[in-house]
Order: sequence, then C-alpha cells, then structure tokens
Amino acid sequence: MPRPAFARLDGMVTTVPPNHPRPVGFLFPGQGAQHTRMAAGLYRSEPVFADAIDAVFEAMGGHGDVLRSDWLAESSTTPIDHATRSQPLLFAVEYALSRLVSHWGISPSVLLGHSVGELVAAVVAEVFELDDAVRLLLDRVEHVVRAPSGGMVAVAASVADLEGLLPDGVAVGAVNAPWQTVLAGLDAPLAAATKTLRGRGFTCLRVPSLTAFHSPVLTAAAHRSEQAFAAVRIRPPARPLYSGYTAALLRPSEAVDPGFWARQPVAPVLFWPALDVLLAADDFVLLELGPGQGVSRLVRRHAAVRTGRSTVVPLLPALPGPSDRDHQAIRAAHAVLLAEGHRLRERP
Repeated sequence: MPRPAFARLDGMVTTVPPNHPRPVGFLFPGQGAQHTRMAAGLYRSEPVFADAIDAVFEAMGGHGDVLRSDWLAESSTTPIDHATRSQPLLFAVEYALSRLVSHWGISPSVLLGHSVGELVAAVVAEVFELDDAVRLLLDRVEHVVRAPSGGMVAVAASVADLEGLLPDGVAVGAVNAPWQTVLAGLDAPLAAATKTLRGRGFTCLRVPSLTAFHSPVLTAAAHRSEQAFAAVRIRPPARPLYSGYTAALLRPSEAVDPGFWARQPVAPVLFWPALDVLLAADDFVLLELGPGQGVSRLVRRHAAVRTGRSTVVPLLPALPGPSDRDHQAIRAAHAVLLAEGHRLRERP
C-alpha cells in the first residue's frame, strides 16, 4: 500500500490517504483512572488545555483554587482517591482534553463515558452547560462523601460466574468486559466477598476508590442530588452519546430526565455492552480522553479492535511519571489522527 502524502491547507496539516478517514469517538474514563498530577505536564505548555481546565476550576469557586493547587502539587493535602479529589479532577482533566482535541480540528462522531466520564460526555454533547455540570458534580460529591465507607473491587470473572457468591451489601457496580466485573459495597462485606472469590481462584484487584460507587450504598445520596439536576436546563444530546447506564444511544427523553442523572452513582455501569453497540454502528478511531489508559486496555479486547476495523488511542500515559510523558502521549495521538487522514491544525 502506498504511503499517504502530506499537505498543508489553511494553516492545517493533513495527510492524503487512499481511503476516507474513520470517524472519531471520544471515550471518557471514570473513578479508578485518577492518579496524582494526571495531565499536569500539559498545563504550562498547552494553552487550550490550560484555559479549559481553568474554566472548570473557576466554575468551582473557592473549591477550584484548592483543587488546582492540589492537582499541581507533588503531593496533595487530600488523598487523590477521595471523591472530593478524584471526581472533580477527572472531570476537569477530561473536559480539558476534549477541548484540546477539538482545537486540533476533531469533532467527535460518538461519545461514551464511564461513570463520571458520562457527565463529561454530556457536556461535550451539549446536554449540560459546563458551569451547570460542574455545580451538579460538586453537589453529587458532597452527598456521596457522607455515605458509609466503602469501595470497589475488579474481578476477573463474568457476572454469571459471580451469581450466588456475593454477600448482602455487595453489588455488581460495572461490567467492563465479558471477563471483568467490578463489585461495589461497604468495606466489611466487600472484604469478605474478595476473600471468598480469591479462595475460589478468581483474581481480584481493589479499584482506587474510597466510595462504593454504583451500589445501593449511595441510594440516599442519589435522592438528595435529584433536586439539583431538576433546577438546571437539560437538553437532548446534540451529537450521538452512548450511555453506560442503558448500553444504548441516549434517548432525548432520558437525557432531559433529572432522575436519570441523579441515579448514576447507584446504577451499574454497563461499559462493555455500550461499547459493543457503539462499535457495531461503524468503524472508529476511539480516543481515550483521560488518565491511565485503562479504558484503552478494555477496548483493545473487543473483536472490532483486535481485527483492526476500529482502533483506540490514549491521550495520556499509562502510568504516572515525568511531565514529558504527557507531551509524548499527546504528540503520538496527534500523529495517529494525522496518519488516519484527518485534517488537523499543526501543533505549536
């Protein structure tokens, strides 16, 4: 196959591939992807990213100033896995990455978020205004941190494998892949379930979370946040948004329902079923807009990606490290889109 030629058009850099480039989808990770100083290496060198993340911090008021300082510090005053840090920082970083990629000239054809990532996807899809989404997120966090102490555990097993093995107080919190299920619950029953499952030969790994997201533990918190969602303007998606809670395209009636958004900390995340439906619709270049590359590892297991019909590209490194790793990952993603044939603005 001949190598694509390069061209410069109106300040843009593009390749001229033999075929039309595949459409781009945005994937936004959720709780567990966070780590100290995630994407901080981009703050001083990527003005679009910096402006976008500052807009999120400004929408948070005084909390945003504290959050920015903690994010840029070598060690934060509050553990990064605490919901008051992980949730708003994941939202801020992922939103800022979406603005950076959009500045390159990429408009997403589809969106899919995992857990809090769905709220970011909803902002990109214009379901919520940014300022409203930020306030709603902080309101949600305020309620969930009052819940009893709990956590989450990833198990290398299908949901069917776990039937009859989970004690009261432990629920399926996410279906990440056919053989990766996340459990959520209070600390004591979750520890008991983990011990039982390991005794039966299942591999279990604690998810970085101090809260039992996507379990009945947060039912009261979800009820308390519904009023806040009902008080803001909510619109149908302006672009296709696949929901991790319905495993389907988000319908307008669902999108404008405050209860749908308020229930998300309790409802299980059906990430793999949603991904399955998304990849059945077309072949895509899927960008993981968030830290850790955990979503990319999951997506690479899908047959559509293993066979090369679709591909997934992370925008940040797999592990924490020096700032230059953030730049390397960004440059690599830009190069992939360029080689795919997308018309891109030249990076400074």
